Amino acid sequence: MNLPAHDYQATRTIAPEKLPHGLDRWAHEIVGHYRRRTFIRSRWLVQSERIIERSMQHQSLSDQELKRRLSNMRAVYRRQRQGHEHRLPEALALIAEAAARSLGMRPYMVQILGAIILHHGYLAEMATGEGKSLTACLAAVIAAWTAKPCHIITTNDYLASRDAEELAPLYQRCEISTGWIGSGMTPAERKANYQKGVVYTSSKELLADFLRDRLALGNVHQSSRRQIRIKRNPHDRSYHQRVMRGIDTAIVDEADSVLIDEAVTPLIISQAYENKPLTEACQAANHIAGALAAEIDYRVDRRYREIILTKPGEEKIAAMSTALADIFQGSARREELVLTALTAREFYQRNKQYVVEENKVVIVDEFTGRMMPLRTWRHGLHQSIEAQEGLPLSDPSETLARLSFQRFFRFFSKLGGMSGTAREAANELWHIYELPVLSVPTNKPCIRKVLPSRFYPDPKSKWQAICDETGACHETGQPVLIGTRSVAASEAFADLLRERNIPFQLLNAVKHREEAKIIASAGQTGAVTIATNMAGRGADIKLGRGVGELGGLHVIVSERHESGRIDRQLGGRCSRQGDPGSVRIYGSLEDGLVRQYGSKTLLKLLLQTNSRNRPELNRLIEHLFAQAQQKAQRRAFRQRQMVMQTDDWLTDALSFARSELDQ
Repeated sequence: MNLPAHDYQATRTIAPEKLPHGLDRWAHEIVGHYRRRTFIRSRWLVQSERIIERSMQHQSLSDQELKRRLSNMRAVYRRQRQGHEHRLPEALALIAEAAARSLGMRPYMVQILGAIILHHGYLAEMATGEGKSLTACLAAVIAAWTAKPCHIITTNDYLASRDAEELAPLYQRCEISTGWIGSGMTPAERKANYQKGVVYTSSKELLADFLRDRLALGNVHQSSRRQIRIKRNPHDRSYHQRVMRGIDTAIVDEADSVLIDEAVTPLIISQAYENKPLTEACQAANHIAGALAAEIDYRVDRRYREIILTKPGEEKIAAMSTALADIFQGSARREELVLTALTAREFYQRNKQYVVEENKVVIVDEFTGRMMPLRTWRHGLHQSIEAQEGLPLSDPSETLARLSFQRFFRFFSKLGGMSGTAREAANELWHIYELPVLSVPTNKPCIRKVLPSRFYPDPKSKWQAICDETGACHETGQPVLIGTRSVAASEAFADLLRERNIPFQLLNAVKHREEAKIIASAGQTGAVTIATNMAGRGADIKLGRGVGELGGLHVIVSERHESGRIDRQLGGRCSRQGDPGSVRIYGSLEDGLVRQYGSKTLLKLLLQTNSRNRPELNRLIEHLFAQAQQKAQRRAFRQRQMVMQTDDWLTDALSFARSELDQ
């Protein structure tokens, strides 16, 4: 039975306030620094030690007595009587003992500390391999005891299903049901899983279901108005199309990736519609774009990803546009079509921004290296890419609903997160989400060796050097993980290893189905693994026997990324839980990062010198790359700000957006 209280919870959200500006933002930042002061961590660290001591005392409890105490604690949090928060240490001590009995894993003190941080609405910066999955579970149990919806956000369907299954025994012992949401599920399966106490899912699946539920409600987002309509028409089943039971608590794993990197693009619910004139126009525009010459008919601004037509280019487009339909004959419309086709040619590369699978263009997430088969580019860009690949053109789509991840996660009553690389984004996480960052110490000292970076004048010499280092490690038996920025780069390096008869495993967006198996074996003796960015997320690499004596896993970052955090994530794949390991970063003066964002004067100067890994020039090149990364990160931040500004405009202008918050 759907009680009014349940119906209210199903659509209740927190109305996010507009972000502070000017002096208000300055004062807000001071508050953020105060909230993440080290004294708080020190206090909670002492509390964690006491919780561990108390959990050890619970070892003498019988299973029946432990069950009784857990049930009583569940009732305390369900009723949320005054003072229940003071029971947190005892609650975590009981859950820790339950974890030891049901999973065979007794939480470390740092995991207890992480759970406390999450429970208080903070972001815990925990290194790779420190047990973030169990940490999130400890906090989720307490959140689920309140009977309000609790979602744990993972980076993909595999991790959602894995964690929900592996941690289910602990949840069951604590009288909590678990479910997970995957991209292939039907609405009925989604609805059944969303009814569980703790639900594992990815951010894209959760936001898509949230928007679809909003569409199902039409313009009646207020619970009180829905109840009146149901009373008037008890047989109306339209509201039962919703699959979620609401949002309240979110614990975000790899929070910097979900809340920062992937938040550049809003999620859009759309439906395809037939538009034959547009698809034919995209074909014609692709033909015209192929006849234009760079630097003569148009100029490319790679830093701002813009195409600027020249006067000869405009004239050539006008002369060749007779094939376009009448609706596209106007100068502005035809130039817009050709600019889209040129954008596809200049900025979207096969096996980098997309792959072709089963005669379809599939978008690749540039931050994770994963394929996104259900997503398409808008405004004719997807059709332009299909045209240049010689594929059948898909129907364009129209937008039904749109929401940014920044705004969506601010709808939650309680937000917490975990990441191994949140320190650099601490100010932005506080500014947008009011999510303070606290670093959690490692359970064992980290003994990772960060080797000096190596730079080369061109990609060919860089890849040969990487191949030499990989071969040297392989001869000794030391496992190597080579991180690449794109599918094309991973495939090209694989060819080099084949030429040298070095066996390897390849993990990229095309071979994503074997991900778990490949990552699991990457720490074995003599293993060589080539992987795109996805290797840094979610799966631990355990060392094989004797690998520690060989130096542990050696990680090679083949090219710096636009965000320094991603470089750190990849380097963090080695030296987990006190294991030995090493990392080295390679670069060339023709890498995309410095070509797009680096100082043109400094780059020209370095290219004129013999910069083949010369120690005296390395410091200057390091400065060039660091400067380029800073520019790229500032640009990405501005993009995220623009997405949020668009959300604010839509909220002010559209009744649909306003009604989301009318509870």
